[in-house]
Amino acid sequence: MRISEASTRSGLSVDTIRYYEKSGLVPAIERGSDGLRRFSPENIEWLVLLYWLRKTGMPMKEMRRFATLYREGEESIAERKAVLLSHEERLRRRRADLDRCAEVLAYKIATYRKIEGEPS
Repeated sequence: MRISEASTRSGLSVDTIRYYEKSGLVPAIERGSDGLRRFSPENIEWLVLLYWLRKTGMPMKEMRRFATLYREGEESIAERKAVLLSHEERLRRRRADLDRCAEVLAYKIATYRKIEGEPS
């Protein structure tokens, strides 16, 4: 498939896909005889993973490290898993922080509603 369809399927913009490719985050993408990229299902799967890693706040430096490990093959699986586990823990802490923020906001909103005489 072409880059426009890869963009639609992955959630990444065409410009982001090109940037990720130039940055070495994307494994080699085949090109047709016309010189245009031809994305495989594996390429799309990788782009979707990159989309979610970035969406969840993984720093680009860490994404590059993960991509480098991926290119090293099966011997890097334990390290790749460690990168993802570390990111998972960071998300867990962030989720807890956001839950606490939501509690503080709910309390403050309830306080204002009470002041204004709104029912609870």
